[in-house]
Amino acid sequence: MSNFIVGVTGGVASGKSEVTRRFQDLGVFVADADVAARNAVAAGSPGLDEVVQAFGAGVLDANGGLDRAAMRARVFQDEPARRKLEAIIHPRVRAQMQAQCLAAAGAYAIAAIPLLTEGGRDAYPWLERVLVVDVHPDVQRARLIRRDGIDAALADHMIAAQASRQRRLAIADDVIVNDGALDALDAHVAALDRRYRLLAGDAAGG
Repeated sequence: MSNFIVGVTGGVASGKSEVTRRFQDLGVFVADADVAARNAVAAGSPGLDEVVQAFGAGVLDANGGLDRAAMRARVFQDEPARRKLEAIIHPRVRAQMQAQCLAAAGAYAIAAIPLLTEGGRDAYPWLERVLVVDVHPDVQRARLIRRDGIDAALADHMIAAQASRQRRLAIADDVIVNDGALDALDAHVAALDRRYRLLAGDAAGG
């Protein structure tokens, strides 16, 4: 049972997945917000029923599941609709991730939360620490263009749509700067793993 939970966040193309994968390689349980969000509105779930009540049956696909493309199109430029959808999904995601982490074996667990800054740290009172994967905006932009095969204008739009680098760093207890080669992450993650195990042990003992 892991009562010591670390939230991991960062901007798009910052390398969050590379960081959490390295924690997993060290035997640390990682709860993924994206997976939890899919589960929250899975076919037949109360979450999906609430989405249908709010937006109508037109958001369902032929198999009775959520038509994600249609839902994205519905809320993309409709702020009230987006907030309504988030009010349905986000509490379920937070509850699911907390339960998964608490049930995990090991000294501590990780909750991978891409939009932690946007949601506000206060929405996750069960996090002991927040680790931000930081990257210089120029590197972030270049990675995003290369990764997604998009143009610079779209990359800039995607970056601007998220919380600023300054806002993310303001909520950080720990920071990994991921501007260089991926191999450099190994030492950073190993050092933080040792630190978190010590902190979790202190918390459990005292």
